[in-house]
Amino acid sequence: MRFLHTADWHIGKKLHGYDLLTEQRDAYEQIKAIAIAEKVDAVVIAGDLYDRALPSEDAVSTLDTMLVDLNRHHHFPLLAISGNHDSAVRLSQGSEWFSSTDFYLNTRIADSVKPVVLGDTQFFLLPYFEPFAVRQYFGDDSIKTVAAGMERLVAAMQEQFAPDKKHVLIAHFFAAGSQHSDSETLVQVGGLNAVPVDLLNPFDYVALGHLHRKEALQNEPTMKYSGSPLKFSTSEAEDTKGVWIVDTDQTPVSVTFKPLKPLNDLVVLTDSFARLMDSEVSYSVKADDFIAIELTDTTPIANVMQRLKTRFPRIIELQRVNQLDVTPETLNIEEVQRDPLTLLDDFFETVTDHALTTQQEDWAKQALQQAMKEDK
Repeated sequence: MRFLHTADWHIGKKLHGYDLLTEQRDAYEQIKAIAIAEKVDAVVIAGDLYDRALPSEDAVSTLDTMLVDLNRHHHFPLLAISGNHDSAVRLSQGSEWFSSTDFYLNTRIADSVKPVVLGDTQFFLLPYFEPFAVRQYFGDDSIKTVAAGMERLVAAMQEQFAPDKKHVLIAHFFAAGSQHSDSETLVQVGGLNAVPVDLLNPFDYVALGHLHRKEALQNEPTMKYSGSPLKFSTSEAEDTKGVWIVDTDQTPVSVTFKPLKPLNDLVVLTDSFARLMDSEVSYSVKADDFIAIELTDTTPIANVMQRLKTRFPRIIELQRVNQLDVTPETLNIEEVQRDPLTLLDDFFETVTDHALTTQQEDWAKQALQQAMKEDK
């Protein structure tokens, strides 16, 4: 059995207000091309198909097109689960007849202990869950944490293990010891929602979703996060996104990473304002790339974002890496005793690079006169 492991598509997600559907469609086409080239027997999507429980019409249409294309047009069996960003109820609509085309979409705990058998492998599709769902399923009030619920679920799944098959778990949770990136929703509180990895040892492979970096879980050769197909935060700027190709005809299973190339990359630029605005200075970015800027300047810069966008139109973040120096110059007695309106005009010109307009001067005079009346 050879399958492709992906997750966290987050269809409909926006990056600091920028729509990502074009980039998501491109990433999908690359994933499909890998599936075809690698001649996989199935495609696994380990949760968070949508970015929100109530996706937009465009997001629904986009995901439907992708799933129909994979399953109906290219005849790949699909094994998918709901993640913490998905609405399990909405996502499950139509699941009763999906399996007729080998599309297995699981959003319920009750179905997770019934394996889907493809080739030499039993797949257990475990959607994202909260402890109360497992507590209700087993009727056991002692189940208070995700880890406790996971222990009961794995034991129930093991009862279904066929000795002549490989066993794969598809799940969406935080595995203990993993590292978050900035774009992920934190689904662990005080460790209560972390799953110890040793609970997962009975499986030949664990296809995980939720964390957006493939390196999130280290030193576990048969337990992998696929990571998201796109970069969703600056903490992922240096990541290589992609999918896993898993072969179950070996012991242990063989796992190979296949990279994706971003249509429009997310790049962090660290430099001074002068260099960033200098057309003679070259940066390895495209016009439509998403840019996070880290300014090294220590002085105030007027209209800095608007000016930077004339060169980098898709700025998603602007930060200063050095402390801003706003210490005023030492004033002599004559300067201190100058007319308040003159001081205001000098200050305004220093900050904005232009003098007060006539209208602004009138407003300042009115405000000063009002303040002097109140003082009296």
